[in-house]
Amino acid sequence: MIELTDRSRRSVLKIGALGLGGGMFTLPEFLAAKSIQPGLVKDRSVVFLFMHGGPSQTETFDPKMDQPSGIRSATGEISTSLPGVTFGSTFPKLAKLAHKLAIIRSFTTGTGAHDIKPIVGKNSLGANIGSLYARVAGANDPTSGIPRNVALYPKAVDPEAMPMIKKFGDFADPGPLGAAFSPYEVGEGGAMQSDMTLRMARDRMENRRALLKDLDRAKQSLDSGNAEAMGNYQSQAFDMILGGISDAFDLSKEDPKTLARYDTAPLVNPNSIRKVWNNHQRYRDHSQTIGKLMLLARRLCERGAGFITVTTNFVWDMHADKNNATVTEGMDYVGAPFDHAVSAFIEDVEARGLSEKILLVCCGEMGRNPVINKNGGRDHWGKLAPLILYGGGLKTGQVIGHSDRKGGEPASNPILMENLTATLLHSLLDPGEVRLVDGLSNDVVTTMTSPQPIRELI
Repeated sequence: MIELTDRSRRSVLKIGALGLGGGMFTLPEFLAAKSIQPGLVKDRSVVFLFMHGGPSQTETFDPKMDQPSGIRSATGEISTSLPGVTFGSTFPKLAKLAHKLAIIRSFTTGTGAHDIKPIVGKNSLGANIGSLYARVAGANDPTSGIPRNVALYPKAVDPEAMPMIKKFGDFADPGPLGAAFSPYEVGEGGAMQSDMTLRMARDRMENRRALLKDLDRAKQSLDSGNAEAMGNYQSQAFDMILGGISDAFDLSKEDPKTLARYDTAPLVNPNSIRKVWNNHQRYRDHSQTIGKLMLLARRLCERGAGFITVTTNFVWDMHADKNNATVTEGMDYVGAPFDHAVSAFIEDVEARGLSEKILLVCCGEMGRNPVINKNGGRDHWGKLAPLILYGGGLKTGQVIGHSDRKGGEPASNPILMENLTATLLHSLLDPGEVRLVDGLSNDVVTTMTSPQPIRELI
């Protein structure tokens, strides 16, 4: 079973108050709706893989091997499929797929503070970017009923994983948009059980069915001729909740070979993670879950989810202090599973012919200091951060921007968080049509349509 949080339950089961583009509809009414606005919502999904804790730009995608020891990548470098472009040596599988990626080397998040920017920050009105999308596109896909906006955490695929740390920000924050547009959280506050069904007794569901009928009866009496059709949608709604949504989260439905291809658990033996680091349990969770989380994200994209946040729990913070590993050891725990999971996702999406329909973005809240500290770690750094994108119909297979000699600041025009947000929203929605949506505040319209996308990608 999946045990849902109260917030997740409300996202899917809220009867008589499901948000759709600013209007309030019952679930059956929502399923009956064909479209909010023709041309507004594109047939595309975004998977935002958040590298929680702040990854090093140097050990990931900008190695700076011409610099002296203490600055250059502590893990060395590896050639990629793009001539003259190298990655940190922890990424051999992604290196072979570099011609499918856009590698941004002038991305800056502005501050070195631990938070969850750029996915929830000033660039998105303090809301998860997916909440902005859901505010316009609607809370659920009208065909499958899958939530448009989903957040996946380690407990979604591993009941032994730690709960998500919240002190640095809430990935499910809808900001000023309202709870109806919060991400549907999976793996927060409850473990996933083996049969992947919603943890709600059938008699409670039947009670909800009766309540739905009561709530809709008055409206149906006003809408002559619609009672029979609404009854069909009522049945569809509950069949969907009891079956379809749960089925989407069931990894046992996948071909065992596909499941094995994504599985990152064999890469890191949990017993090999040194307990001298207080963060050792989170390293374990990351290495055991990131692959299956990416597979789950692909399944949800296929079924109509439009924005999926994927994150493990604060593992890229490599200070080499009592909490966090050195850069070299940390990249073994964190970087190798990331390399495997992301490459598996890209190859799977390519094989399924979905590269135009699924956009993957990978970044964290900041980068790391270009100078390694005395303990073998890198400290917080807000002036430059790694960012890669794949798919979504964008112009990939290129390096965009470049950093200064030491890899500490952009040496070309910086790519800002609002440029990334604009790129994602332009991929999902038609900005001209967004301006015509009734009921959107000026702040929401401005945030979604005014910043410029990353021009080299469009």
